[in-house]
Amino acid sequence: MTFSKLNYHLFDNVIYNPIAQQYLAFGFTVFTVLALGIDSVFFTKNLFDARIVVNVAAVVYFFLMFFSAEVYLRKLMFVMVILSYLGELIFCKLLQMYDYRTTMIPLYVPFGHAIVYASGYIFAHTKWALQNEKKLRIFFAVFFVLLFLTVGLLFNDIFSLVFALPFFLLLKRKRWQNLYYFIALCVIFIELVGTYFGCWKWVPKTFGLIPAVNPPMGAVFFYAGGDVLLVRIVAAWDQRKSRKI
Repeated sequence: MTFSKLNYHLFDNVIYNPIAQQYLAFGFTVFTVLALGIDSVFFTKNLFDARIVVNVAAVVYFFLMFFSAEVYLRKLMFVMVILSYLGELIFCKLLQMYDYRTTMIPLYVPFGHAIVYASGYIFAHTKWALQNEKKLRIFFAVFFVLLFLTVGLLFNDIFSLVFALPFFLLLKRKRWQNLYYFIALCVIFIELVGTYFGCWKWVPKTFGLIPAVNPPMGAVFFYAGGDVLLVRIVAAWDQRKSRKI
């Protein structure tokens, strides 16, 4: 099969299922707890190392969401897997901001990041979210300001205070789209679950200088920043495709 035919079957010839994708988006919370619980330190020590099970489950869940999504979200998810792995190499291996339970980056991580992103995207585009857009924008702004201040002042999470500013500057540039807030909530959820089970752990001092809790709430900035690059790549993809037509 040529790339053009593959592109047609995966991204052009699409009949998506909005109901299924909403169920999968909400189901990602349960899936996250189960998957990371199985990959936890406790499960591994007391039963067996089931990471291969989690890897397979994450890939399957990814494709369930992928094939229930519309064309644009499919492209975002596809590119997100690649960007996520590159991001892991930079932030985990090169900058050593956090470590996984093992020395290897789990296969489920890049696929999991795409699931998280897609879930936030789907939440942001639900009828309820769109109808309450202005109210949610105010709520989210207050919530995240209080969140960053709380962890920064009470838990000495200077990392979150430092990266709160670029997070809000990015949101301002993006006209305070609730999309980024929904994605940030999904990110915070997986960070809390993953660190609780010991699947990964953030270092106490980022770059050996900036105190951070485990996990730091300011990590949401890197996901938001990655989205900017993600959208640009997909836009360039569509532009290149339009030139060929």
